[in-house]
Amino acid sequence: MFLATAQLLHISYKSSWPRELLQFGAAAISDDEPVLSVDDLADQIAEVLNHFGLGAVMCMGVTAGAYILTLFAMKYRHRVLGLILVSPLCKAPSWTEWLYNKVMSNLLYYYGMCGVVKELLLKRYFSKQEVRGNAQVPESDIVQACRRLLDERQSSNVWHFLEAINGRPDISEGLRKLQCRSLIFVGESSPFHSEAVHMTSKIDRRYSALVEVQACGSMVTEEQPHAMLIPMEYFLMGYGLYRPTLSVSPRSPLSPCCISPELLSPESMGLKLKPIKTRISAGII
Repeated sequence: MFLATAQLLHISYKSSWPRELLQFGAAAISDDEPVLSVDDLADQIAEVLNHFGLGAVMCMGVTAGAYILTLFAMKYRHRVLGLILVSPLCKAPSWTEWLYNKVMSNLLYYYGMCGVVKELLLKRYFSKQEVRGNAQVPESDIVQACRRLLDERQSSNVWHFLEAINGRPDISEGLRKLQCRSLIFVGESSPFHSEAVHMTSKIDRRYSALVEVQACGSMVTEEQPHAMLIPMEYFLMGYGLYRPTLSVSPRSPLSPCCISPELLSPESMGLKLKPIKTRISAGII
């Protein structure tokens, strides 16, 4: 069973608020409601699981959603089977990120989900100019779809969540206490690339793997979803949740005889997808 928080906007806030806040078209949160902490948001996941009668789950999250799920896994170890994290956060915001978030927060508070806020979010999601578009290149279908989804969000709800994330603490030192296996994806052009690498260095290497995806921003799930397929297949096979078809060649990396029941090391899994870069001297040409 997957619990997906996918982007930074798919999280619940308070058990006394309607469950419909988890869905698109949710009612707006009142400005009088206090801003909850990231610990409160992590506790909300446990309440959501209890509401649906779920025990231990596989969790998948992107950027800020990945941070909340990681914190949840640290607090409720028995409720998490594994973590699939995309461009995750684990440190407290830098001054640059804090100011960036504060600008968005103020714009959201006074002007709602205006064009400037959407552009700032899209720049964080999609780092490639070819995807976001410019005067010469039209905006991609992915970005247009994301822009429409942002229009459907309640700006006050987004403001509450952004304020919580901007006040997050550093959880790096607690990462070694994670008892579940973790698969981490990050785009090579993501503003959170260094943070994902730092997070991987803090987690026990026996239970974690890092996938660096070429020519991609933070939203690997949208820009390069095919790069996630093989690593996720390996990851899920370790839990017995995925089995290849009988037609798989014995030479294929998906052959059952090649798979260890434990999560293999990143090197033996071939998970580091960052390509080899070749430099050619101009004098040779």
